[in-house]
Amino acid sequence: PEKVSTEIAQVEHSKIEKVRRYRCPGCGADLLFAPTDGALTCNFCQHKELITESKEAIVECDYERYLKLRPEQLTELAADTLEVDCKGCGAKVTFTPPVTASQCSFCGTALVAQAKSPDPIVAPAAVLPFRVEKAAATDAIKKWIASRWFAPDALKRFAVPGGISGVYIPFWTYDSYTISHYTGQRGQYYYETEYYTETDSNGNQVQASRQVRRTAWYPVAGTVTRWFDDVLIAGTKSLPARALAELEPWDLPELKPYDPAFLAGYKAERYQVTLPEGFERAQGVMSGIIANDIHRQIGGDEQQIFSVQTQHSAITFKHILLPVYVGAYHLQNKLYQVVVNARTGEVQGERPYSWIKITLFAILVISILYFLWWAIQRP
Repeated sequence: PEKVSTEIAQVEHSKIEKVRRYRCPGCGADLLFAPTDGALTCNFCQHKELITESKEAIVECDYERYLKLRPEQLTELAADTLEVDCKGCGAKVTFTPPVTASQCSFCGTALVAQAKSPDPIVAPAAVLPFRVEKAAATDAIKKWIASRWFAPDALKRFAVPGGISGVYIPFWTYDSYTISHYTGQRGQYYYETEYYTETDSNGNQVQASRQVRRTAWYPVAGTVTRWFDDVLIAGTKSLPARALAELEPWDLPELKPYDPAFLAGYKAERYQVTLPEGFERAQGVMSGIIANDIHRQIGGDEQQIFSVQTQHSAITFKHILLPVYVGAYHLQNKLYQVVVNARTGEVQGERPYSWIKITLFAILVISILYFLWWAIQRP
């Protein structure tokens, strides 16, 4: 029994050590996830360890069962993780040593609050690992900045080492089978001949005719059904929804079953959008698609929808983490953010204008035009 107890203790210690820190067997340094080959890599002796991918399928969770969360439904991202709250934007960033969090990735605010153990969350079911290295993301931002005319010099801080940080952003995906009953009208075009008087080229009043399009409306009612799979809803409020939408599409078929090893060397944001709030947003996305289905079923030349009653069933969800590089700074009391899709390298962001550069450019153009005018006027 004593031997068995010792073996169990060793196994448990091994599990905790695997999650908490990934040590290099060669030099003892921390192994970090490398986007280039998807392996845990030592930056000192270049030792690599492959992440053993789970053979288990990514599990969809029953939505109704999770509406009233119970302690056994919650977990931590990894053992011995730390979490710090940003007083500037409200983001909650989770990280595992040796990663530190001294500045908020989303708003650039200095993080002065003491890091603490995070509260449990709905467990991530899957993660999309980083594939673009930080250097490549920085180069992509440099090109993006170069295409921004009249951008202030402050924007260039994103394109220097340390200007951006890698963060896993929380997302929800929702599945639902929908049955939608609707009422509306179908419009059919027809044409009538209309007579009118006009003046011809000789100044005479003549009668002419033309075809005028009319619409005949007929009442309709019906039912459409659709199975929605993986409706993606951002679980963050720290990044603008427009920028996140522009980063799509994500290669969700490449999702991996969640393993804390993928987070080694990166931060992760705690979701700010709750599970019910996320499904409410997903219903908004679904309703737009359902409306398109109804328009097609009504047919005709035009359609009007008066009412739609949609029933949802077989609702499932999963919590997933998607990788981005984020940079942020304040200029004239306004927050500017740049986000990079860490799978494709696509850059999206907000940009200010440097009115000094615009003014100097205007002066230069005016000076050139004046010189050209002066040269033409010379005898």
